[in-house]
Amino acid sequence: MLLDEIQEVDGWEKAVNSFMVDFEVDIYLTGCYSHLLSSELATYLAGRYVEIPVYTLSFAEYLDFRAAYFPSDAPDRKSAFMAYLRMGGFPVLHTSDYSIETAYKVVYDIYSSVILRDTVQRYKIRDVKLLERIVKYAFDNIGNTFSGKNVADYFKSQQRKIDLNTVYNYLNALEGAFILYRASRYDIKGKEILKTQEKFYLSDGGLLYATMGYRDRMISGILENIVFLELKRRGYTVFVGKFLDKEIDFIAEKKGQKIYVQVAYKLESEQTIEREFSSLLAIQDQFPKYVVTLDDFWKEDVEGVQHVHLSDFLLQSF
Repeated sequence: MLLDEIQEVDGWEKAVNSFMVDFEVDIYLTGCYSHLLSSELATYLAGRYVEIPVYTLSFAEYLDFRAAYFPSDAPDRKSAFMAYLRMGGFPVLHTSDYSIETAYKVVYDIYSSVILRDTVQRYKIRDVKLLERIVKYAFDNIGNTFSGKNVADYFKSQQRKIDLNTVYNYLNALEGAFILYRASRYDIKGKEILKTQEKFYLSDGGLLYATMGYRDRMISGILENIVFLELKRRGYTVFVGKFLDKEIDFIAEKKGQKIYVQVAYKLESEQTIEREFSSLLAIQDQFPKYVVTLDDFWKEDVEGVQHVHLSDFLLQSF
């Protein structure tokens, strides 16, 4: 039994619980907001469900789509990655030969639907314009740490006063609609999750391009976003790392194992190389450490820290 968009039905938890008692059947529930597995569901279905998060296409899945829909067109891996970078991972975009302009229009329609239906209606948001401005602030700060106070201060500088609780409520609503994902900061030395200066990442880079256009100046944040989603797809819990005075882009944990990842566009100077590698070299444990970039020429590992091209990183096992 497949029940699609189940959250639209009031009292669905009781009905599903009844079906499980009365019928010998596998039941699949789909929903488009993060609170589907809420306390009510836990009450009725405790211990009897498995959550399967669904993301847009990974790079590996994108290559599968290309092979299936365009078998005569087989670009090399790095050229394929650049196309994936510019288009994003919404599956519909890769079933036909869309132009960039058409692809972004399709994604913008998806974005508008999610904003209006799953965020505004569900969370009873009255100031839609303010919500959209918060969305654009978050989109414009991919890869940067910020807090609700930063957002409120920004609007204050624009002569628009906004309550701090409203900012947090709107950010929570955007998370609930799977438009944004939150990455908390983790202090490696203190072994604690920090409550300030988180990062937010998009559920797909295509949302940024569709709403604000493709921006070369944001390439570092876009690459971070791709790596963040890949780690999430593979079942990792992902944090932004802090070790003494150094920042680590990602600490990913799964079943007692960790990996550390630094993401950069290119290692174009000694200062960049020092910054990206020194943060990882300072961590004295035996878990894998990666510096991931788009460099085609600089391929050297440093004292056990692996330097990997992003297209290779997305396809390798870790």
